[in-house]
Amino acid sequence: MTSSSSEQSKSRAIDIAQTDRPLPLHWLSGSLKYTDFEPLTEGGTAVLQTCLDKNLHRRVVFKTLHPHLRDSELENNRFLREARVTAMIPHPGTVPVYEIGRDRKGVLFFTMKKLEGKDLSKILSAINAGDRQTLDEFPRPALIDVVIQACQTVAYAHATGVIHRDLKPANILVGEFAEVTVIDWGLAKVHGEKPSVEVEQAIEEAVEGKDAVSMELTQPGRRYGTPLYMSPEQACADPNIDERSDVYNLGSILFEILTGKNLVVGTTVEEAMEQILKRDVPIPHEISPDREIPSTLEAICLKALARDPEDRYQSVQTLGDDLIAHRSGEAVSVCLPSAFTRLMRWQNRHALAVTAAISAALGALGMLILVLLFG
Repeated sequence: MTSSSSEQSKSRAIDIAQTDRPLPLHWLSGSLKYTDFEPLTEGGTAVLQTCLDKNLHRRVVFKTLHPHLRDSELENNRFLREARVTAMIPHPGTVPVYEIGRDRKGVLFFTMKKLEGKDLSKILSAINAGDRQTLDEFPRPALIDVVIQACQTVAYAHATGVIHRDLKPANILVGEFAEVTVIDWGLAKVHGEKPSVEVEQAIEEAVEGKDAVSMELTQPGRRYGTPLYMSPEQACADPNIDERSDVYNLGSILFEILTGKNLVVGTTVEEAMEQILKRDVPIPHEISPDREIPSTLEAICLKALARDPEDRYQSVQTLGDDLIAHRSGEAVSVCLPSAFTRLMRWQNRHALAVTAAISAALGALGMLILVLLFG
């Protein structure tokens, strides 16, 4: 454990004065119980702060819309959906939501667990910059494990009828103890959702020539996707996307892990859309020949990035299963192993039996030689 990790652990140490403090008869509820607010971060639509829940004596994250969006019915509906969707997929890889409500001014808020760790975007940036500590902490197998855990979380969400729609390294958080959390479900599509004319129009307007220096489709206060990781269906503003769009997003993340480069490179939305819709997917080992990319991982990546959804993995679960098979040295569904590889895998699984058989054969041969020589 690094010194910074040790300091963080000490700062999180639980004290009996906190756990055994009596709860007043007239205890505080709702937004009144939160105090000691500190800024955490801001997104395109929301402000996040940390604060102290005085009843439970723990720090939580307090999320609200930007002031200029608080009168928008669309943004309030999306804010409510994010809070409820996150709360209704109680998986170890999602953020626990503690409460939803309105403050004294009637402004919507929800609170959730304060996560510790680094997002995958920062980790990959540090690796590409040659940071030795990050390289040691996150070799390729560890990064593949991060993607596997993300797949398991997203597969669980899919089983409940929820599609994330904005999977990217910045939305995958890796904790101090290697726990992986998929965050930011603000663009989630839920079962039974009908295409929104207003949202579709906003996407079309964003795609029509707006500058994307930040590489995010943004109208004032609205974000509907991230071009660097968009699936072709998202790039076409298809309102009927399904789980296979998330498969593509995860494939794009895997491509970045394997090559150290973004799948899509551009400074404007138009450039990004052009590459996603018309360019053939680059071959990872050709993009980064110095990386020694395993052929199985490359095949998995390319399968996930097929332009036609019918040619991709048909579920995130299947993508995750192939990554697990690769990590275990087993055959993956997208490429058949050679006869030699199959023999070696069979031998590894039956090593004890093979050794015993060889020993028995050698013993029998030795006895036969003795009989022939001295019989």
